[in-house]
Amino acid sequence: MSDLFTGLVSKVTGQDRKIVFPEGTDERVLGAAIRLQNDGILSSIVVGNPAEINAVAEKLGKTTEGLTILDPSSYSEMDELVAAFVERRKGKASEEDARKILLDENYFGTMLVYTNRAHGLVSGAAHSTADTVRPALQIIKTKEGVKKTSGVFIMVRDEEKYVFADCAINISPDSNDLAEIAIESAKTAEMFDIEPRVAMLSFSTKGSAKSPETDKVVEAVQIATDKAPHLLLDGEFQFDAAFVPSVAAKKAPDSPIKGDANVFVFPSLEAGNIGYKIAQRLGKFEAVGPILQGLNAPVNDLSRGCNEEDVYKLALITAAQSL
Repeated sequence: MSDLFTGLVSKVTGQDRKIVFPEGTDERVLGAAIRLQNDGILSSIVVGNPAEINAVAEKLGKTTEGLTILDPSSYSEMDELVAAFVERRKGKASEEDARKILLDENYFGTMLVYTNRAHGLVSGAAHSTADTVRPALQIIKTKEGVKKTSGVFIMVRDEEKYVFADCAINISPDSNDLAEIAIESAKTAEMFDIEPRVAMLSFSTKGSAKSPETDKVVEAVQIATDKAPHLLLDGEFQFDAAFVPSVAAKKAPDSPIKGDANVFVFPSLEAGNIGYKIAQRLGKFEAVGPILQGLNAPVNDLSRGCNEEDVYKLALITAAQSL
C-alpha cells in the first residue's frame, strides 16, 4: 500500500468511524468491508438480506462476525428514518412514499449517514453514479456556501500525488462552478497532505487564444482568487505550462505557478474524464476516486469496474473525510 493510504490508515484507526456499504451482496464490497472491520480500521455497516450476505461471505471463505448487517425491510428503527426523510424532503414525499423509497439500499444508507448512524457511505460497485449521488444531494445536500458537489480523482504513481477535478459530476461548469471546484479541490488536496498549487486548465495559456471557453476560465481564476486570496492558484494554462517548468518559464513567466502545479481543474467534464483516463492508462497512475466534495457528509462513488482493493481504499478516504 502506498504512503498515501498508509497515512490514511493512521488517521482513521482509533477514530471509531462507521462506514455504510449499501451493496452488501457484492463480493468486492463485502470482501473490503470485512477486511476493514477485521483490520480494526473502521466499523463496517453492510446493507442487504442477512442470509444472502452470509452466503456471499461463505463463498469468499470469510465470516461476517463483527459486521453490522442491516436489512431495510426489517430495520427496527425504520419509523425514525421515515419521519426524518419526510421532514428533510419538506413536502416532496409522504410517509407512504418514504417507506417505499427507503427500501432502496442507497436511500436507506444515505439516511443512516444523515441521522448520524454512520459517518459516510461508499456505493457504486453495482449502481450508476446517479443512483449514488441523487440520494446524497436530496438528503445530505451541499455545505453552506457550496452550490454543487464535484468529483475529483487522486492520481498516484510511486511518490507522485495529484488532484484532477472535476472528472465525474459537472458536465459544463460555468465560471462560478469552476472557481468553487478549484477551492474545494484545494481542500481535498490538503486532506491528503498535498500542499495545493492549483492550475485552471484550458487550451490557451495567458491569452494565447481567446474564445468564450478561455474567457470562462480566466473569469473563474478571478472569482477563485477573490474568494480564496490565500490560495496559490492561477490560469488559464495549457497543461504543459502548468506542469513543465521550462514551458512555464516561456509561456507564463510571471505566474506564481512555475510548472509545479499539483491540483488541476479541467474546464469541462469531458476534458477531465479523458484526462484522468489517459494518465491512468498511458501514464500508469492509480486513479483513486471519484471522491465527491462539497457535501455535508462524505458519500463516495465507486466505478462499476472496481475491485476489492478499490472499495477498501475509497472507504479509507471516506472515513478520513468524516474526521
